Amino acid sequence: MVEYRIDRRSGVATYLQIVQQTKQALRLGLLEPGDRLPTAREVVEATAINPNTVLKAYRELEREGLVEARRGLGTFVRRTLGTHPVDSPLRAELAAWAERARAAGLDREDVDALFASVLDEHFPKDDH
Repeated sequence: MVEYRIDRRSGVATYLQIVQQTKQALRLGLLEPGDRLPTAREVVEATAINPNTVLKAYRELEREGLVEARRGLGTFVRRTLGTHPVDSPLRAELAAWAERARAAGLDREDVDALFASVLDEHFPKDDH
C-alpha cells in the first residue's frame, strides 16, 4: 500500500501531490492492478488533509483510467505505468550516485536541481 507524504511548502496542490505519488508508485511497480488504494479516511488520518482533497485526487486518477472506485469496497488500481525499474541495475547506479552526492555535501535541493537539469538535457519536454 502507498503512504502519501504531503509537502505543504512545495507549492504543488495537495490533490496533485497524491496523484503524482500514486503515479510514481505505479511506475515503480509498488502498486499493481488489483491493489487497493488507502481509503480517504486512512489518508486523512495519516496526513491531516481534507477528505474532499483525497477524493478529488482519486477522481483524477479514475478519469485517467488508472484506478476504479468500487462502491463499498474502495478504490482499486486498474493499470500500471512504466516498466517497473525498482529492481533495475540503473536504480542501483542512481542510488550509488545519490550516496556520493550526499557524501560530497550536496543537500536534497542541490540534487533536485542537478538531476532536473540533466533530465531536461536528455529528456526534453517536447519529446512527448
